[in-house]
Amino acid sequence: MRLQGKNIIVTGGASGIGLSSVERCLEEGASVIIADIEDGDGASRAAALDGKHAGRCLFKAADVTDTDQVDHLFEHAVAELGSVDAVFNNAGIGGICPSDEVSDEAYLRVIDVNLNGVFRVARAALRVMYPQGSGSIVNCASILGVFGQSQTAAYTAAKGGVVNLTRTLAIEAAPKGVRVNAIGPGYIDTPLLEALDDDMLQGLISLHPLGRLGRPEEIANAFLFLASDEASFITGANLMVDGGFTAGKS
Repeated sequence: MRLQGKNIIVTGGASGIGLSSVERCLEEGASVIIADIEDGDGASRAAALDGKHAGRCLFKAADVTDTDQVDHLFEHAVAELGSVDAVFNNAGIGGICPSDEVSDEAYLRVIDVNLNGVFRVARAALRVMYPQGSGSIVNCASILGVFGQSQTAAYTAAKGGVVNLTRTLAIEAAPKGVRVNAIGPGYIDTPLLEALDDDMLQGLISLHPLGRLGRPEEIANAFLFLASDEASFITGANLMVDGGFTAGKS
């Protein structure tokens, strides 16, 4: 098993890409903490998976916009598991609105979750991983971290920030034995797209040369690789998992 004995935290782990990542890590032998908001499905998801995987899945409520909650998440992880070997910094929210209409509150909310939250989690992870002399942090960026899109000012600003934050953290962390990378998903077939009508869905599909949307487990597999020792010489990278979306735009 590729992650045997590893202890992993997945933020936003109760659904979508996060939940698929939790499941793949458990299948590969890791112990995993699902970190998600308190009033979500995290506790029930963890209980169900814990029963299937020999007591290796836990839930810890954590809002990535709250520094105290993030710091307590890592304190809890060390107390329960003894170490944190990898983190998938996956929690995020969307937001579509013309730039001249978006409110300060809506703009800053997306920035706080998608960029500041990533920093808070990474900072807490580094404080645990530096004394260990090892660890892997994987930040969830986006195709919109490298290209713009109309009506997504906050989201693209945040995800672009995640890409460059990843590079900076990788440079800082490398001498301490910690790797930091990002994943740039294309459009992924999750419940977030269920509200789209067929024309809009087909339009999204057409943007990907492979002719389909991505699946959550395909992002999970990318995380699994970057979290594992197989990626031991990879840091500061932004791995695009996008069905070719960015190939013709780079």
